[in-house]
Amino acid sequence: MPKLEKGLVQVYTGDGKGKTSAAFGLALRAVGRGLKVYIIQFIKGGFDYGELYVVDRLPNLKLKAFGRGMFVTEKPPGKEDVELAQEALALSQEVVKSGEYDIVILDEISVALNLKLISLEKVLELIKDKPKHVELVLTGRSAPEEIIKAADLVTEMRKVKHPFHKGYQARKGIEY
Repeated sequence: MPKLEKGLVQVYTGDGKGKTSAAFGLALRAVGRGLKVYIIQFIKGGFDYGELYVVDRLPNLKLKAFGRGMFVTEKPPGKEDVELAQEALALSQEVVKSGEYDIVILDEISVALNLKLISLEKVLELIKDKPKHVELVLTGRSAPEEIIKAADLVTEMRKVKHPFHKGYQARKGIEY
C-alpha cells in the first residue's frame, strides 16, 4: 500500500554542486520513514561513488547505475552510451509504472536528455503517466524547459564559488 497520498515531480538542476546529494538526502529521509526508494543513475555506471558503498546496507533502497564509467563527450554520442541510457530509461519506465516504489530518483537524467541519449517526449510521458502516489525526482544540470514546466518543485543549484577554481581535485568522500 502506498505511503504517499500524492506524489509530486521534483527537479534539481543548475551548474552548482549538490543535485545528486540533495536527491540522496531525500532518499535517506524517505527510507528513514519507511518509504521504498529506487534510484536509477544515468551515465554514472562504472564510477566509484561513495554512495554505492552504503546503499546495500539500507532497507527499502535500491540503486542501479548505467554508463561506461567515463563522461560522454562524443558528438554524436557513441552507440554504447545510447544503448545504456535507453536501458536506464526502460528500467525507469518499468519501476515508475509498477507503483511498487514510493520515490523514484532519476539521477543525471537531464544530462542524458541534453546529450540526446534519450527522448524528451518519453520522459515527459513518464512524468504524465506516473502513478498518483509516486514521487519522481529528476536531477542534472540544464534541465530542459519542458521538464521544468512539468515539475511541481524545481530547485536550481547555482555555483557561486568552487574549490576546483583554486586547483583542488575531487575528494573521496566529499565529491564522490
